[in-house]
Amino acid sequence: MTVLAIGVFVVSYIFIATERIPKTHAALGGAAIVLALGVVHSEDAFYSRETGVDWDVVFLLFGMMIIVGVLRQTGVFEYTAVWAAKRAKGSALRIMILLVLITAVASAFLDNVTTVLLIAPVTLLVCERLEINPVPFLIAEVLASNIGGAATLIGDPPNIIIGSRAGLSFNDFLVHMTPIVIIEIAVFTLILPRLFRGSFEVDPARVADVMALDEREAIRDSGLLIKCGLVLAAVFTGFVGHSIFHVEPSVVALLGAGVLILVSRLPQRDYMAAVEWETLLFFAGLFIMIGALVKTGVIERLASAATDATGGNALVATMLILGVSAVLSGVIDNIPYVATMSPLVADLVAGMDHSTPGHPLWWSLALGSDFGGNLTAVGASANVVMLGIARRADYPISFWEFTRKGVVVTAITVAVAAPYLWLRYFVLA
Repeated sequence: MTVLAIGVFVVSYIFIATERIPKTHAALGGAAIVLALGVVHSEDAFYSRETGVDWDVVFLLFGMMIIVGVLRQTGVFEYTAVWAAKRAKGSALRIMILLVLITAVASAFLDNVTTVLLIAPVTLLVCERLEINPVPFLIAEVLASNIGGAATLIGDPPNIIIGSRAGLSFNDFLVHMTPIVIIEIAVFTLILPRLFRGSFEVDPARVADVMALDEREAIRDSGLLIKCGLVLAAVFTGFVGHSIFHVEPSVVALLGAGVLILVSRLPQRDYMAAVEWETLLFFAGLFIMIGALVKTGVIERLASAATDATGGNALVATMLILGVSAVLSGVIDNIPYVATMSPLVADLVAGMDHSTPGHPLWWSLALGSDFGGNLTAVGASANVVMLGIARRADYPISFWEFTRKGVVVTAITVAVAAPYLWLRYFVLA
């Protein structure tokens, strides 16, 4: 069964990477095979928290897609697009930097998937106004969302898992993770001109047209915008305080979507058109295939081998976990990887001498898995969502087009994180 689970995953991953068939077909096909052959059963795929579909992720996405669909009817995305273009004076590079910074900050206080769902429509509209290719902007934003989301407990799903397992608070993440994330975003902003060279040429005539626009005219329904603002404020409060209210973000998103459907009285086609069904099905298939790897012990053996190689040395363990997490999170998906790795890190921390710092292992796991999500197009939920949005907007982003940029950014962010961990916890501690 172990060989079968690995084989199905590898073949499906090859199809996803080469795009010989649609990635949703590849993921669902792989899931069907492991189910049909009994590698996982219905209980494993649909009811198990360890090996099944992460319904919290699926329904969080579904709820936020509906909210974005309702919000789109107000014209606020057009307003924001024109506002951003005018503040940047039509410079494509300045627009990218502005959107990247907004995305990074928003991802720290929401979650990166929600941020991507909100920022992508703005990006598509501003690029349409300037008649420039939105693909570099969309890729830059999702890379920034994965970096910015690392800053807080709620910014990236792996952080929530780590915080729960290690007993780390929201403030712990602010103190330990936010400083390095600020540095990483600054570095990322500096490399944008070289990373997306040739993507910033704009027709001066289009710039003049945009500068002459009045963004206030873009608002089509101010009453609905006020209602959306109130509901979004409540949803965001629920996201930030979900550990206090004991209500999962997925439930908060579904409740917000339900309220907006009731108060907006929009026809079903208006808000359901925003739901990325293919993206949701892709996630379901991917979760089932990864669940087969978890059930057969593949991921646990890989993680265990990595931790055994440390020899009890805290510095070696920190650096090894950082590197291994970055690679495996990018290939497998950082949510199930962290769920599997957390117990092993907890054992490693508990077994170390009290005189050696144990927390660096948790922070290296968080940094490696969060930044590793940028490695490939399927490394993080936000990546898959962004690619789905781009495809529906007729700007498809291939697996390798994303991954070529993601590999560079992951290498740089991990390279910056390594000396931070060493200096903060082993030199200056």
